[in-house]
Amino acid sequence: MDLFSLVEQTLAGMGYELVDIELSPGGRLLRIFIDIERGIMVDDCATVSHQLQHVFEVENVNYDRLEVSSPGLDRPIKKSADFERFAGLQAQIRIRIPIGNQRNFAGVLAGMRDGAVLLQTEKGELALPLDQVEKARLVPKF
Repeated sequence: MDLFSLVEQTLAGMGYELVDIELSPGGRLLRIFIDIERGIMVDDCATVSHQLQHVFEVENVNYDRLEVSSPGLDRPIKKSADFERFAGLQAQIRIRIPIGNQRNFAGVLAGMRDGAVLLQTEKGELALPLDQVEKARLVPKF
C-alpha cells in the first residue's frame, strides 16, 4: 500500500481528512496535513501523530521526524470535491501547460464542470482542466 493510501485510510477511520503529505528530499521529514469540519486543534495533531507512529512502525515506514498540522488558512486544494467545497472563496491556481502565456491564475472558485475547475477572474470565467492543475491554494482574507 502506498504512503498516501495508508495515511488516508488511517485518518478516515479516525474521522479526519487527509489534505496533503510532504516528504522532504531524502524522505527524512514527513509532514501530514489534516482537517476536520470543526477545525484542527493541537490535541487533534497529537492524537493523529500518536496513531500514525504506531501504523508506520507496523508498516515499516522509514522517517526521522513526523509533523502533523492543520492545512492553514492558505489551504492546498487537491481533490475535485475540494474545488466544489470551497466554491465562492478566493484561490490561486497554477497549471502545468500555459493558456496563452499564463500559468498562474487568481480568482473566485466557482466549482467544477466536465472535469474542469471553474475560476471567476477579472476577465471572466475560466475552465481549467483538473488534470492540468499543478498547485492550488486558498487565499485567506484578513
